[in-house]
Amino acid sequence: MHVAHLSLTDFRSYDTVDLGLEPGVTAFVGPNGQGKTNLVEALGYVATQSSHRVATDAPLVRHGASRAIVRSVVVRDDRRALVELEINPGRANRARLNRSPMSRPRDVIGLLRTVLFAPEDLALVKGDPSERRRFLDDLLVARAPRFAGVRADYDRVLKQRGALLRTAAQARRGSRSGRRAENDAGFAAAGAGDVLSTLEVWDAHLARQGAELLAARLELVEALRPLVAAAYASLAPGSAPASLEYRGTLSTGGDGVSPEGVSPDDVPPAPGSTAGVSTAGGQATEEQPARGPVGESANGRDAGARSVMAEHGTAGRGTTARPAAAQGTAAHKAHPAADRDTQSAAGQSAHPAVGQDAHPAAGQSVVDRGAIEQALRAALLEVRSAELERGVTLVGPHRDDLFLGLGELPARGYASHGESWSFALALRLAAYELLRADGGDPVLILDDVFAELDTQRRRRLAEFVSSAEQVLITAAVPGDVPTELAGAWFDVAEGSVTRVR
Repeated sequence: MHVAHLSLTDFRSYDTVDLGLEPGVTAFVGPNGQGKTNLVEALGYVATQSSHRVATDAPLVRHGASRAIVRSVVVRDDRRALVELEINPGRANRARLNRSPMSRPRDVIGLLRTVLFAPEDLALVKGDPSERRRFLDDLLVARAPRFAGVRADYDRVLKQRGALLRTAAQARRGSRSGRRAENDAGFAAAGAGDVLSTLEVWDAHLARQGAELLAARLELVEALRPLVAAAYASLAPGSAPASLEYRGTLSTGGDGVSPEGVSPDDVPPAPGSTAGVSTAGGQATEEQPARGPVGESANGRDAGARSVMAEHGTAGRGTTARPAAAQGTAAHKAHPAADRDTQSAAGQSAHPAVGQDAHPAAGQSVVDRGAIEQALRAALLEVRSAELERGVTLVGPHRDDLFLGLGELPARGYASHGESWSFALALRLAAYELLRADGGDPVLILDDVFAELDTQRRRRLAEFVSSAEQVLITAAVPGDVPTELAGAWFDVAEGSVTRVR
């Protein structure tokens, strides 16, 4: 796969630009602020319909213009496809394929697959869980475009359910007598029984869509685990081994499933209340979808990402996941209550949702979607009172995290700058290898990455990507482009893009 042509109209700083591209390495070189990243950002938008730099589409449209248009010719197996996207902030975007209108813009997702390396990738290691959820979900969509619909459906259900919970929370805080309805029966007696009935319907939708997304994430993490470990070992030889574990809001306990996201320091307090403990990473809140992740989410901290789902069925082939209590995060040390919660989770039996065998036979799925759906419904029922109190959805994949470990420690907060870069690069390289194994090289985009790396990591990354069918590089100075990656060269300056070789 490669991009043969890129055309932009009113995209970012460009009024118009037309570029002919080819397989192999292409470098865009010029001073910072001249528009290099805008070019590769446009291609990333064709692939994912989101930007790696901003959360909304408005900044993508040139100042003074009402819309932006991105056209790209994608070549795959000698077949050419013209993909056109019209970006309309505040209105519905439009897409055309080979000049034919598409009913939904997301219907063209998958025609171009990219893996983008950028300075923002440090957020995968150091940032909130939403960054890591987005990494997983974007990769899911790249591998199977139908998950764009799954994400959109889950996001829609989450918003509807969240709106209903906020309405219910307001009603629950004041019954007709002016006193709080302390339980579901009292709440219904206060005249809000219809809300509970409607909530049960949304519970079913959330569990169904959430199970689809969660099951796919679990399988993806299992596939990524050995690839990330190998890539990190190559980038940082001698460092502690890298590991991945999926941390969800479902845990197992006794005969059922218990949500872990309902301790006082894991949820926002009710309006006007002082409840809720602020932790080292900030207390969890319901937030708007940002840069691709679905729906509401908890602000990131290691203690808020605890789960035993990863301890069992998602431990991976030949790997035994460490108990959550052994992770020893700074947040645990600062908050003994959180540490006790984690310790109580350790050693519990696996839920059927993720299977009993941590070492399944090759090709055997460890995920039972039906069991996950049942577990989600049970967990939603168990936290019903807390959700009605706070007006926020406490259980589901929108609150989950991907734990990144170095040896026995979490990478977040413990990894050095160089180790963090190596881990972020390992995640992207693993994604590339996974997409490549699916069939066809994705386009590799390296946006001002080499300037951030030391000599050893720069050389190793260049070795990794040199065999890709198409590599697009941006750099501020010629010296930032490794000699191993010589190829086509464009100078970018003062709004113009000129090929010099």
